[in-house]
Amino acid sequence: MAQKSKSKILEESEVEYDEQTQQYLKGQNSLRDFIAPASLFIDPRYAMIGSQYTRTLYVMTYPRYLTAGWFAPIISLDYSMDISMYLYPMESSRILKVLETRVTRFKAQIMANREKGRTRDPMLETAYEDAENLRDSLLQGTERFFQVGIYVTVYADSHEQLNEYVEQIDNMLQNKMVYSKPSFFQSEQAFKTSLPMLKDKIQVVNNLNTSPLSTTFPFISSTISSNKGILYGINRHNNSLVLFDRFSMENANEVIFGKSGAGKSYLAKLEILRNLILGITIYVVDPEEEYSYLTEAAGGTFVKIALSSDQHINPFDLPDPQEDEDPEDLLRSTIAELMSMLKLMLEGRNREDILTAEEESILDQALYETYATKDIVPGQDYTGKNVPTLSDLQSVLENMEGGGDLAIRLSKYTSGSFAGFINKRTNIPLDNQLIVFNTRDMEQELQPLAMFLVTHHIWKRIRRDLKKRILIVDEAWVLMKNEETAQFMFSMAKRARKYYLGLTTITQDIEDFLGSEYGQSILTNSSIQLLLKQSPASIDLIKETFYLTEEEKYLLLESDVGEGIFFAGRKHAAIKVVASYSEDQIITSDPEELLEIERAKEEYQQDQKQNSDEGEEFSLNL
Repeated sequence: MAQKSKSKILEESEVEYDEQTQQYLKGQNSLRDFIAPASLFIDPRYAMIGSQYTRTLYVMTYPRYLTAGWFAPIISLDYSMDISMYLYPMESSRILKVLETRVTRFKAQIMANREKGRTRDPMLETAYEDAENLRDSLLQGTERFFQVGIYVTVYADSHEQLNEYVEQIDNMLQNKMVYSKPSFFQSEQAFKTSLPMLKDKIQVVNNLNTSPLSTTFPFISSTISSNKGILYGINRHNNSLVLFDRFSMENANEVIFGKSGAGKSYLAKLEILRNLILGITIYVVDPEEEYSYLTEAAGGTFVKIALSSDQHINPFDLPDPQEDEDPEDLLRSTIAELMSMLKLMLEGRNREDILTAEEESILDQALYETYATKDIVPGQDYTGKNVPTLSDLQSVLENMEGGGDLAIRLSKYTSGSFAGFINKRTNIPLDNQLIVFNTRDMEQELQPLAMFLVTHHIWKRIRRDLKKRILIVDEAWVLMKNEETAQFMFSMAKRARKYYLGLTTITQDIEDFLGSEYGQSILTNSSIQLLLKQSPASIDLIKETFYLTEEEKYLLLESDVGEGIFFAGRKHAAIKVVASYSEDQIITSDPEELLEIERAKEEYQQDQKQNSDEGEEFSLNL
């Protein structure tokens, strides 16, 4: 019996194994299976990839001059689209021969026109100059020549939407004097051209040299930086620094939005530290006592506003009039602001006791009479005179017809359970560079009133002299829940620029803030907006308000602490807030880190005490 050789047996087994492997692989999903659409339908006007309609535009002609970044608006559109650019380098020697022929032809035509006495042809002379300049650049090696094909494939959910998208892109190109055409009757070839396969199936190209070609560079990087200001963070697009001076904008107002734990207060405290170095005076309304350690480290003044506190603010204080200000106008505006405060006090949190028009009229008259008891009347200078207190207003109301009920309702702030924090003369100096007003220990019912009282007091102080200041109102949504306080915040945001003030509003309850018409107005009057990590519940409102793209929406949802989007006027970029180690030790709000810092301080104090005791013992021994 004939025996097969060993090599023949191995060869047959290998062939049989390969066939089995091929059969096995047929039942496996490949990469092609995953990326392939469910269906493909080709129409002369469009291609349908699965449920998506698609059409490709190709650039047909260019103007004589192209500005840098002319293609950026197309790339920035919030559409699903693919953009393909094909560049075909050409030999300079061949182009030079063509240009030489054209230059000779242009020159001969120009000379013939002159000999025949014809008027000059500007188009012919321009073509001659362009050809000569291009010849010089090619010979010197400063320019190269290319054939360029640009294709934009747009995707849409419906045929109507597809027509709308294509028309908008075509109009945007025409505004740049760039003309495009849809690839009708070449839908399949155009779609294949837009795929990352390096296969140009349409071959619609234009001749461009290096300079105009460089203007089509599609990768536009967002940069927000200036030669002055403070460091806000790192630009996540290109790792550049985000340096900015808020006072260089049309107004210096700023809003910071983010969910709890997103790093809002951390960013605000970092901004405080860096602005203090520039000599800017900063006031902070702190409802959660998050700025106490920063105040201590920076040598600032920490003011505790509470029912049992020894530090008081008198809401009846009047600002010192400037040279261009009428004391009567200041008195009337102060009374109008006091009316807002009194409505907040007397109507209650739930507005169960809404003031009638008659009661408002009585209150208005009582305020004028209260100031009159201290010889402060409209039309006279009040500088140097003592101002009244809330008890004086109560006394006036008790002696006015129809004011008895109002006096009774006001008594809880003068002699009742809420007496002590609003019925005494001001004893808080505002001469430090950093002053923090803490309202954490106020009753929840009194939080809006306390925050309003503080901001009102600061606003009157700011109007006395002109210098750079920043007012930071943390948890500003508390003030937005009440119409009077929200209106005051809006008025301050609108007038802040006049007094060289930058108002910063920080909030985590975005629905309450933007749900108020005044909240929307404050946002509109803020040149700088910082969006940090957002919750899924509020992201749709944020997207609609700030006109975010889908990518920016998911960026805010997936950001880490201290990451978000920085808006400065029309510019915006993704940002990461970065602090040095020393800064982080001062401004951190992480409870674990705060406990470690406290332990380190205690250990340091014990070591100091031990060293002191050892020194005293050594001294006694001597």
